[in-house]
Amino acid sequence: MKKKRPVATKTGRLCSQTRIRSQTAGKKSIEGRDVVMETAYESAKKRKQAAQRNIAEPVKKYRIKSLRKREELSGFLFISPWLIGFVALTVGPLLFSLYVSFTNYNITSKMDFVGTQNYHNMFFNDGLFWTSLWNTLYFVAFSVPLTTAGAILLAVLLNQKIPGIKVFRTIYYLPAVLSGVAVYLLWMQLLSPSTGLVNTALSWFGIKGPAWLFDPEWTKPALIVMKMWSVGGGMLLYLASLQGVSKAMYEAADIDGASAFRKFFHITLPMITPVIFFDIVTSLIGGFQIFQEAYVMTENGDGGPVNSLLFYNLHMWNKAFEVFDMGYASAMAWFLFVIVLVLTVINLKFGKHWVHYGGGDEK
Repeated sequence: MKKKRPVATKTGRLCSQTRIRSQTAGKKSIEGRDVVMETAYESAKKRKQAAQRNIAEPVKKYRIKSLRKREELSGFLFISPWLIGFVALTVGPLLFSLYVSFTNYNITSKMDFVGTQNYHNMFFNDGLFWTSLWNTLYFVAFSVPLTTAGAILLAVLLNQKIPGIKVFRTIYYLPAVLSGVAVYLLWMQLLSPSTGLVNTALSWFGIKGPAWLFDPEWTKPALIVMKMWSVGGGMLLYLASLQGVSKAMYEAADIDGASAFRKFFHITLPMITPVIFFDIVTSLIGGFQIFQEAYVMTENGDGGPVNSLLFYNLHMWNKAFEVFDMGYASAMAWFLFVIVLVLTVINLKFGKHWVHYGGGDEK
């Protein structure tokens, strides 16, 4: 006989369903606890990382700041010899001379403050002051443009690709290396009215040469000619600048049928204007500092015939070391500083209207 299967009663089915629900709820409860524990672990981990960052960032910033301080200190230590020399030998004497210009200091006696008396005497009681200033302005007005134009022309000529061009560059640069008293003595012989090579060469063409250093009308032109003889330094700057001009510009100009003059004035000159500007500013400052030529080429530095070579610095030297009027000489020095500063600022102000930089940005 077949064994009969037990018939599930209603009460049994309810118990079974209750047991299944309890098992499912237990599983969900376990899974929920796992999620909560995992979330709590992640949260604790993030808090720990944040705390580590909060501790590490200040430490890192402190280390960077400390490293920068050490680097700055090392930098100051490396440049300290120059700083000491600059303060002791430049800034100190500069400020001292400014104070001396308001005193009657004459090296041997004490300093008495006299206010602006030195400046008043300079402008109203010293006729040689205006003579020296005029001679210096004359020299600067003619020497700076002529030497600049001569250096540019010479650089253009020496920028050609011809055999032996390096020899010519060396020859024209040598006068810039040969400087000092020996050169001035050489030019005194060359400009001698009777036996000088310059007047001898002029006589070959039927021209009677002037007395040069013995004629008040020709003393300053003689020094300007001598200055043009040594344009090799400026020539070297312009030569380097010319070789940096892009050849593509000249090729484009050739395609358009531009002449050599148009290429020079519309390509070459605009592209080397930064060097021209630099040369003008430095030559202007150097022109106002002319001293050695007049001191060596005139007897005892007296300024030549009729004070025609009494330049500003020579007159200042005579006041400082011949008369020992250091207060007056310091006032002259500061007035010269103001003149050079004003002219330099004017050049910087108007330079942006004609100076063209390669990058196209205004400097």
